[in-house]
Amino acid sequence: MTTIENYQPQKAIIYCRVSDKKQKVKGSGLDSQEHRCREYAAERGYDVVAVFPDDISGGGDFMKRPGMVALLAYLDAFPSESFIVVFDDLKRYARDAEFHLKLKREMKARNARRECLNFKFEDTPEGKFIETILAAQSELEREQNGRQVRQKMRARLEQGYWTFPVPPGYCYVKSKRGGKELVRNEPIASIIQEAMEGFASGRFETQVEVKRFLESRPEFPKDRDNYVHPSRVTELFERPLYAGYVHYPEWDVHMVPGKHEPLVDFETFEKIQHRRAEGAKAPARKDLNADFPLRGFVLCCDCHKPLTAAWSAGKQKKYPYYFCGTKGCESYRKSIPRHEIEDDFEAVLRRLQPTRGLYEVARAMFKDAWDQRLMQAQDIATAFQNEAQKLERQIDGLLDRIVETANPSIVAAYEKRIAKLEHQKRLALSKTAKSQKPQHTFQELFEHAMGFVSNPCKLWDSGELRLKRLVLRLAFSERLAYRRYEGYRTPKTALPFNILGDFCMQKGKMVGPEGLEPPTKRL
Repeated sequence: MTTIENYQPQKAIIYCRVSDKKQKVKGSGLDSQEHRCREYAAERGYDVVAVFPDDISGGGDFMKRPGMVALLAYLDAFPSESFIVVFDDLKRYARDAEFHLKLKREMKARNARRECLNFKFEDTPEGKFIETILAAQSELEREQNGRQVRQKMRARLEQGYWTFPVPPGYCYVKSKRGGKELVRNEPIASIIQEAMEGFASGRFETQVEVKRFLESRPEFPKDRDNYVHPSRVTELFERPLYAGYVHYPEWDVHMVPGKHEPLVDFETFEKIQHRRAEGAKAPARKDLNADFPLRGFVLCCDCHKPLTAAWSAGKQKKYPYYFCGTKGCESYRKSIPRHEIEDDFEAVLRRLQPTRGLYEVARAMFKDAWDQRLMQAQDIATAFQNEAQKLERQIDGLLDRIVETANPSIVAAYEKRIAKLEHQKRLALSKTAKSQKPQHTFQELFEHAMGFVSNPCKLWDSGELRLKRLVLRLAFSERLAYRRYEGYRTPKTALPFNILGDFCMQKGKMVGPEGLEPPTKRL
């Protein structure tokens, strides 16, 4: 017979669960469930020895719930003990009939007894029947709720609102039209915009360069240790959301114009896709560093292969050299001191710098061209608008044909053609919007562009390797050839420097007394 002195209270375990982490952080679901379960246990004299919480959905396999896995492991650790598992509501236990019954068997095998605050388990045919019916009802409610949520989310997507986790560069705000909508999240939005426009324009040759650009911006969220995984760059480039379109093929929602502000226009997005589809480019060299910014850009004059560079160990210190690494070349392994090749390069850059008078002349020329372009912009926008309307009429005609035909192969061909026309229409509309009004003023664009053209040395002297490599791409159309003891061959510069250079080389003088007619003999 058990006496008061040797009485041991029944040990109990509490299990509580909320459907997602948001309820755990912002709500008090777990705390309130645990509080009610502890009160229940105290009323019955149970000794609560452990609490196992979960913050994921109740549907599906319970073995995917960390809290339930830990609870079963705890029971396994004390095979000789008999525990009572207390939970707040039957829906917290499982919301899938199959897994409900399976979990029931798992706990029975571990000699654990289940008790629920809102339901009494009975080991009778009627009790088992009622429990099974309630488990099936919970599964039905879960699936109905899921279907309703998906239907509402799809309706929002079709209206142009994004309904999934917020992508980098955006944040959710309460919309005046109901629900939530995306708005730009600065400065991350501008960083992503610069990365996408830079890749589309060729400023960044490869996605690796985009990755390094993102890593260089402290405001951009990193994965770990200031590292941006290459897959994140791919995700940025593949999201039509950044071009202003809501796209979710899993629910048959295709390129719906979004209600949010795009980071780039559709034309830029298309350029990115074309550049990525052109084929793999040579990856950015890992051995490029600030010690040798001209490495890989300067060519050997004898074999026309890129020079390499390295530090050479002397008796007391190391010395930096560039040299040709091509076997069989006349200049193979013949070193060029770093200061010579880089000083000569800076002299080439200085020769590119136009005079102040030439700068003002170029400014006037570009301003005239800008004004003429503005006058033509409306005509260009009208042409693109007409093209979009023409494409729309073609799409309507194909839709009418689909309604009239019952042949599946013909329908599939029409749908394929419509998808292509829709793509062309989006591109035409993007060009229409881009042609109507410039994003920046002439002053802003000219100062940015001519700021570099008028003084490329300033960007080179910044000391940052990324900017130095940018100077090489912007200032020269081809790599520079260098010969030891002689210096650089005549460089092939980019278009702006070519124009200014040709203009500068023109010599002006007064017409001579002979005039412009060919000379004739005296009579």
